[in-house]
Amino acid sequence: MRGILNIPNTLTTVRIVLIPLFVTSVIYNRYDYALFLFIIAALTDMFDGLIARMKSQKTPFGNLLDPLADKFLLVTSFILFSIYDKIPKWLTITIISRDIIVVTGWVILYLITHTAKVEPTLLGKTAITCQLVLICYVLFDTNLPALPDIHPYLIWITAIFTILSGLHYIYRGLKQTNV
Repeated sequence: MRGILNIPNTLTTVRIVLIPLFVTSVIYNRYDYALFLFIIAALTDMFDGLIARMKSQKTPFGNLLDPLADKFLLVTSFILFSIYDKIPKWLTITIISRDIIVVTGWVILYLITHTAKVEPTLLGKTAITCQLVLICYVLFDTNLPALPDIHPYLIWITAIFTILSGLHYIYRGLKQTNV
């Protein structure tokens, strides 16, 4: 129990708890609150990893919970913003489809190889970063409409990296199973 109750895992749990507050803020058109909550969530993401590495507090629980918290926040954000026409629905479908493919591939890989270790790739991290940047831009643009209109570029960059990373994970999974 001691390994689970550490600062990094607590920060990750806070990020998950912020999601319903974020959703409520968006639903009630309080984009100022939503932006604030998203920034807090991003900071908890940054600090949980930093503290885990610096204080040697990495745990199997944290290794599972941290990416899940990120996915919950991102998928929730994309669904909400596509419902409110701030992000195209096709992009949300692309992102969710990629995640389903990656998770399904992980399960299949585990069943075949009995190994659960899958390392994130540079392409995967870039795709997640693009997704985060796009959500941040939407939130900032909603709160500060004088921002330059780079929305279409961010959408396409996010789509390209999401698709490429999904294909790369498929390739790596097939390579690991020797197919």
